[in-house]
Parts: sequence; structure tokens; C-alpha cells
Amino acid sequence: MIPEIRVPAHEPLVHLLRDGMVEGVHHGSAVVLAPDGRVLFAAGDIEAAFYPRSAAKPLQATAMARLGVDLSPAGFAVAAASHSGEEIHLAEVCRTLDGAGLATEDLRTPDDLPFDPVERDAWVASGRTASRVAHNCSGKHAAMLATCRLHGWSTKDYLDPGHPLQRAIAECVEDLTGQRIPKVAVDGCGAPLFAVSLRGLARAAGKIAASAPGTPEGLVAEGIRKHPELVAGTRRDVTALMRAVPGLIAKDGFEAVQVAALPDGTAIAIKIADGGDRARRPVLAATLALCGVDPDVLEPTPGLRVTGALAELDLAA
Repeated sequence: MIPEIRVPAHEPLVHLLRDGMVEGVHHGSAVVLAPDGRVLFAAGDIEAAFYPRSAAKPLQATAMARLGVDLSPAGFAVAAASHSGEEIHLAEVCRTLDGAGLATEDLRTPDDLPFDPVERDAWVASGRTASRVAHNCSGKHAAMLATCRLHGWSTKDYLDPGHPLQRAIAECVEDLTGQRIPKVAVDGCGAPLFAVSLRGLARAAGKIAASAPGTPEGLVAEGIRKHPELVAGTRRDVTALMRAVPGLIAKDGFEAVQVAALPDGTAIAIKIADGGDRARRPVLAATLALCGVDPDVLEPTPGLRVTGALAELDLAA
């Protein structure tokens, strides 16, 4: 199956209330899959092609694990990360590069400041300027470079969609999602960005979460579970969520994308149409509740209430 490229038929998912009256509406789509792939819940358009952004990083890390890259659990965690730019993140990125005989100059990430505002302010106050290693995707790029070095592939053009590494990642994405890739774009970090459907993204996350220890998928899941602070950061909601829900793997992406999966393979994928991140957490809490998780593990967002099909399930107030 190839996801269709169309304007997704999103539905109202979240209301912003002021003194009891609806002031704003966030549209979007969400899906919850059972371990066997059955749809337990769907709202909006779960079949249309969309860009998963950084929510695809666990899939990309799995591709590199399949290619045999030798990383510690922490290394796989930061390979799947959109990190905050804390020292723990930068140290792990450098460890991956050092292990492959590479340096931060080999990264092709754009120069950037740390993603976390606290880290960014401290970085600037110390006199440091934007750098490649501070980019939130540097862990993924370091793992890509290490994989290229392992196979003797060029490290100069590793972001080219025709590079052996990127072709292998595309094949892995198609295998995990069970769908053909309908379009390839360029992500904000310069890496190829493969369009998928929400159903396909959830299917892939479920496979990774339920994989056996020691398998490529299992190595990625192990890293994410052992080091949630490396996947995001000490002040990030995704890290807090994984610490609160045993065995959960979760990854957010720019433009309000979220994927999450439990150890049994039950999986969630969410896309908020307007890219507004404030609506992501209420929808995530409601869909997690459908999976039997206490929605209170996510800090409530004042004034926001799920609506439409989510509200009909009585999963959140």
C-alpha cells in the first residue's frame, strides 16, 4: 500500500476554553492500534501521507541497528533523540563519533543553539555560538556517520537520498510501516524525510516496542527505555512520560507529531493539523487512557479539553 498524498481530512480534537466558551479549536488525526495491528480507535485521517518529522527517528535508528552499528543503549537513545542540548546529550554524541574515529566537524547538521531554553541561555551566556553538535538531531547524524564508517561508505554525502545509508533507511521504514514511501523531502536537519501514514507510523512503533531483546528493534527499544532523558531532556514532557509509564517508548516531532507504544505492541500516532504543540499532550493523554494508562501521568494543560471522537470515549475531562 502507498499512502495517498492529499489534504488530510482532520477532525476537531481539542478545544481551547475561556470562561466556559470555546475560543479556539485544534484539528488533527489520531490512531490507536492493537498489538495485532487492529484499529482500536481512529479520528481524522489515518491513511493520508504526512511527514512524521522527528517521530521517525526510532525507525531510522532501527535501520542503523539492522546495518550493524555498534552502539551502547545510551548511544541508541541519542540516535533516536531530538535532544535538548544538555551536556549529557553532547557527551553521548561525541562518544558515538569518537568510537567511529570521527569528529563533530564531520556532522552535516546545521549550526544551531541548544533546543532547551535553559540550556540555550546558559550556552549564549558562556560565550558559545551555534554549532553542529548542539543541533537537536546531532545524535541521529552521529549514528549515521558511524554506520557509514562501519560499511566503508562516504561520510561526505551521507544525507543524499541516493546514498547507500539512506536507501537502507528507506527500506527499513517501508518494512516497519508495511507501506511504500510516497514522497521524500528534506527534514530541518538536512536528512531525507520519508512520508508515511499515521497508521503506518503507529504500526512501526508497535513493532519496535514489542521486539525481542537483542534484535535490532530491541536494541533501539532498550536504549529508549533505559535512557529517556537522552531521547528528549530533563525538562521535556516526553522524557517525563516515559519515566512515568513503565516500558513505554515515545517520540515527538516538530509540527505536533507524537508516536508512543507499550511493550505489548499497542501503539499510538498523533498529528495536530496546525502544528500547535499545546494540543499534542491532551490528545496523547486521552489515547493513552484508551490503552489503560492513567491520563494524569501527563501534566494537564489549563484551558484545553479534548473534543469530538475523543470526548465521546469519556477518556479525559
